[in-house]
Amino acid sequence: MKWALQLFNVLFGWVAEVGRSAIFLLRILAALPRLVTKPRLVVEQVYSVGVLSLLIIVVAGIFVGMVLALSGYRALSDFGAENALGTSVALVVVRELGPVVTGLLFAGRAGSALAAEIGLMKATDQLSGMEMMAVDPVRRIVAPRFLAGVIAMPLLTSIFCVMAIGAAGGYFVGVDLLGVDAAAYWNGIQSSVEFNQDILNIFIKSGVFGAIIAWVAVYQGYHTAPTSEGVSRATTNTVVIASLAILAANLMLTAVMFSG
Repeated sequence: MKWALQLFNVLFGWVAEVGRSAIFLLRILAALPRLVTKPRLVVEQVYSVGVLSLLIIVVAGIFVGMVLALSGYRALSDFGAENALGTSVALVVVRELGPVVTGLLFAGRAGSALAAEIGLMKATDQLSGMEMMAVDPVRRIVAPRFLAGVIAMPLLTSIFCVMAIGAAGGYFVGVDLLGVDAAAYWNGIQSSVEFNQDILNIFIKSGVFGAIIAWVAVYQGYHTAPTSEGVSRATTNTVVIASLAILAANLMLTAVMFSG
């Protein structure tokens, strides 16, 4: 019976944590309309989580595109279908690797930074000071960062896909190094990538991933223990939980989007 009681306590704790995070998300969503009058707060956070994450996204996109082109060429050459390399690289990047890899990198770089920033504000009593001055920290601190994550993630995913498919990534390896016909490479991309099925879905996926990462990051930072150990734990939890949530959400979104 003791193990059953411990299992019940663990499950109850998980359910309670999910409930608290859901209520916190509702508070954030309720504060978003107020940001229309303060766009500067959002722009500053888009720069912080988006522009400052650009370098790692660009470099990762280039190397992912190179690897896909190299491995794809080896597989396609066995069937004499080297000219389908553009189709192979584009579909893999746009449908799966682009949003997922960008989301994992975004969680590791921007998500951990958001959790640490808000956690340090709590540890140094800045959030409590704002409450004493009748300023809602959720509206002033949390909501702009959440919205910035939702905005920045689709933009970073688009840049990742362009770098992976374009001249610095897959095109460089496939056309310049391996000798695939350039016209066949681009024609394969144009004929296989569709707006409704691929381009639109990539923005939906990346937007959902951005919301998940930002939600987990601000929740962990806002509810962390006001100590250095608590901030460290919140940062670690953000990366782990957001990464697992992205993979689970990707499975569900892919099943819905490409079920037909």
